Amino acid sequence: MDINLIIIIFTAFSFMIYGFSSFISKRMIDEYKRWGFDNNRKLIGFFQLLGGIGLFIGLKYNLILIISSLSLLIMMVFAVFVRIKIKDNVSEALPALTYILLNVIILYYSLDL
Repeated sequence: MDINLIIIIFTAFSFMIYGFSSFISKRMIDEYKRWGFDNNRKLIGFFQLLGGIGLFIGLKYNLILIISSLSLLIMMVFAVFVRIKIKDNVSEALPALTYILLNVIILYYSLDL
């Protein structure tokens, strides 16, 4: 199993779990309030689920992989900006920064550059 496949599977599961928890987790509901996105929590969670599923589908259809990884990359860039805006420390922004890196790797290899 190559490292890119491991990154795709890990990232896909992560976003699916994170997206699902946006609907049911009290901690996540509180975090969305803290971030100022409590009214958009379900929509953002849905797109996280969709992005994770898209990464899995992208294992068969490269265009879906490109679209999904790019979308999740953009979402995580915005997440970092939100963390900066609300003055979170670097350790709180580290997961978003990590997923930026993972999605850049996925995107890079899916584009065959």
